[in-house]
Amino acid sequence: MTAFFDRLADRIAEIDSIVSVGLDPDPDRLPDEVRDADLPRWEFNRRIIDATADHAAVFKPNAAFYEDADGWRALEKTVEHARAAGVPVLLDAKRADIGNTSRQYATVLDSVDAITLNPFLGRDALAPFLDRETAGCFLLCRTSNPGGADVQELELADGDLVYERVADLASEWSAEGNRNVGLVVGATTPDELRSVRERVPDLPFLVPGVGAQGGDVEAAATHATAANGAGLVNSTRGIIFAGEDSEAAFDEAAEAAARDLKERLNQYR
Repeated sequence: MTAFFDRLADRIAEIDSIVSVGLDPDPDRLPDEVRDADLPRWEFNRRIIDATADHAAVFKPNAAFYEDADGWRALEKTVEHARAAGVPVLLDAKRADIGNTSRQYATVLDSVDAITLNPFLGRDALAPFLDRETAGCFLLCRTSNPGGADVQELELADGDLVYERVADLASEWSAEGNRNVGLVVGATTPDELRSVRERVPDLPFLVPGVGAQGGDVEAAATHATAANGAGLVNSTRGIIFAGEDSEAAFDEAAEAAARDLKERLNQYR
């Protein structure tokens, strides 16, 4: 199979979109139309996927919303449906551990195309993921949450900041391995997003924060993609729950929101 970032670049070129649609089916926010389904989260995701697939470079389910028996069933069906629609799946799980635990976590890449990872435990903890030649691995670098600066902006002895060192290590690990490493860099910190892109021009980014978090759309669109055209800008709540502020059906509102984000991003690409 072709490497993930090559497949992603082809997908982006095919549909002219770098939008990642997050699939976080919060049970408390599911619309009435799906609440009586056998698997409400799956029924919600199915309709979102069908409505937004033409605009989605990837679908990005967050593992936290599936961590129960029915949730895992819903996630399995979600992944199968998304991939059947021709859309890659990026599992937002922020995994990493030591030894056999990390190897077990990495088996999820038998079913999904890419994953988010926590680099804090170092290269050996990430090895079971990075060693997968066809998988994409996005390492947390400068995240979009307000508290991200607590650790990520700490200054090291040589003057670099922690998130800058993560970017450098990711670039080294990618070049020395399967060239399958990207970074998570939030749109809520546009200056840092710009500086990381200048630092690592060849790494694809997953840029969260442009939806409900109010991140910088222009900066996200400008800096998300690497030289090969691979890169993503994610919106979750701003797309899948767009129906909460609309008279349209929830899936129709999601389609309109995904299309609108695609068009706004494409103004700056």
